[in-house]
Amino acid sequence: MTENVIEVRDLRKTYGSFTAVDSISFEIRRGETFALLGPNGAGKSTTIEILEGYRHRTSGDVRVLGIDPQHGGLDWRARLGIVLQSSGEAGNVTVRELLTEFAGYYPCPRDIDEVIASVGLEEKQRIRVGKLSGGQQRRLDVALGIVGRPELLFLDEPTTGFDPEARRRFWELINTLKAEGTSILLTTHYLDEAAQLGDRAAVIAGGQIAAIGRIDEIGGPDARIPLVRWTHSDGTAHEQRTDEPGAVVADLYRHGGEPRGLEVVRPSLEDIYLGLIRERSEADAVHDSSRTDPATSATPENTRSADTVTAISEEL
Repeated sequence: MTENVIEVRDLRKTYGSFTAVDSISFEIRRGETFALLGPNGAGKSTTIEILEGYRHRTSGDVRVLGIDPQHGGLDWRARLGIVLQSSGEAGNVTVRELLTEFAGYYPCPRDIDEVIASVGLEEKQRIRVGKLSGGQQRRLDVALGIVGRPELLFLDEPTTGFDPEARRRFWELINTLKAEGTSILLTTHYLDEAAQLGDRAAVIAGGQIAAIGRIDEIGGPDARIPLVRWTHSDGTAHEQRTDEPGAVVADLYRHGGEPRGLEVVRPSLEDIYLGLIRERSEADAVHDSSRTDPATSATPENTRSADTVTAISEEL
């Protein structure tokens, strides 16, 4: 077995003149949880579909469990678990019947009772799938993704519709899977979830990777410098970014007593993520404005839409 379960080198996907994924490279190590983060339309879904073998790449090299996804057979797919944003499963069978059927597709499935309990559907296991609420259906999607005891698990927005208690139970399940050696690729808009579950993360924006690294290192040291905020005696708000927030607070106290509205903010993954996306958006805005054709007032974004729709239609 290789050290990496996923290897991506210079992956590129275009639709006509539109570039959805622009020469990205990364790897996911065996046994780690890797969070792929980014706004809608950033290229996450396209990348994941290529890794899962559902969409062909334009160029680049991709290996998933040592296999090119474009040529992965049934044996290769049996080693994967996939939790889509919605499964669209038929609703004329019960939760237990559907899970039992899916379990039969795999050589070493999980115990059905264990899976049902792990997603909190014990009381709904005899209910037909079509009668489930949206949140319950989402739990079933997760159950279907893990029942085959996958070697590599793709989780696409897995806890959408979960209540706080269900999310915590799901996190416990993911930690159990990690302890068993399951490798996980996670996409989520809940940045606290990525911080809780992820070992490493990549932020993708505009089809390119804006940052990649360990959860506690992504964005670099400058992005993690604490911020001290307080209100001066004259009512004006002040803030200072510093590597020594304790020293700043002590100095404020010595020169004026307890500052009003004092807080020390240590940037979270969400703060760093939003900063990266904002920087990328500002850079793209400058780049697009420089490419505007004054004669037609049309940007490349406007003029490429017809080509993009045609290319997507031809592929599908």
